[in-house]
Amino acid sequence: MKKIKKNNEQLRTHIICLRLTDIELSVLDDRAEKCRMTRSDFIRNVILNRKLTPKYQIVIDSEEVKSLLAQYGKIGSNLNQIARHFNSGGERSLAMQEEIERAIAELYALRKEVLRLAGDYIGSYQTHKKS
Repeated sequence: MKKIKKNNEQLRTHIICLRLTDIELSVLDDRAEKCRMTRSDFIRNVILNRKLTPKYQIVIDSEEVKSLLAQYGKIGSNLNQIARHFNSGGERSLAMQEEIERAIAELYALRKEVLRLAGDYIGSYQTHKKS
């Protein structure tokens, strides 16, 4: 692959050395990471007064969420069994209708629980972290 030559205006030939305390370096690294940038790119953007928007990735490691995911899996399995029954020519019975209604009711209940948990986790991860 042929290397693309930059014109003279794009070459970065000047080096600036900067001394930072451990805390200042930590803040710089944290902010650059949130913007998904290297230190150099972050500093360059700050100097040029470009608006920087942090990009957050929300990670929730909670037993409640794991439990809900397991319940979703069980309900999905039940719905697959019902679909297989009907796709193989099975007749619709009162018991099957009750199973369908029960699965739908469970889905709505789980949806409500997920929305409640999502509301609980709005804000700082540290605030809601359970040890």
